[in-house]
Amino acid sequence: MGHPVAVKIDIEGTAPVSGLLQMPAAARACYVFAHGAGAGMTHPFMAAVADQLEKRGTATLRFQFPYMERGSKRPDAPRTAHAAIRAAVAEAARRVPALALIAGGKSFGGRMTSQAQAASPLPDVRGLLFLSFPLHAAGKPSDERAGHLFDVKVPMLFVQGSKDALADLKLLQPVIERLGPRATLHVVPDAGHSFHVRDETIDAIVTWIDGVIR
Repeated sequence: MGHPVAVKIDIEGTAPVSGLLQMPAAARACYVFAHGAGAGMTHPFMAAVADQLEKRGTATLRFQFPYMERGSKRPDAPRTAHAAIRAAVAEAARRVPALALIAGGKSFGGRMTSQAQAASPLPDVRGLLFLSFPLHAAGKPSDERAGHLFDVKVPMLFVQGSKDALADLKLLQPVIERLGPRATLHVVPDAGHSFHVRDETIDAIVTWIDGVIR
């Protein structure tokens, strides 16, 4: 397995951010992979997902949001986060033009990606992959954060722990049903908002990616 390649991603209106590109020899797709609110692109969860996807023929481009690049603990406003996601998608398209693009991320990163896609489709992105989509705040069950998902017209995969305190399955499952065939749910048994990267989870992700890019 190769080492991640450090890249710089220029973002309109703010300073550049760091990225890490992992590229298997015979890649079929590239996942533009945004981190969660509390930990950056080098977090063990992010690295584990990237490593396992690389073994299965999927490239990844991880990247920092501007606040994380600065060392701040306060997440960027949506406008800034969306700009970073668009810049990362553009950088992936420039570096791996032959690969199909999937976008999304862990928790906050996934929600910011879906918001960006809903506002204006990300160029050449074929589907969105969410790892622990934060449907609501802890202890405040609601599906209000799901409204924009109905403006997303590409396939979506939600990978959710069965005990995720930020996504009550009793609320998330009806949302996915209403989204129709473009939305798929993969439940990680006995897992919370953070979960260990299991082979069966990565297998489900790769199967979904292969179906989207065919």
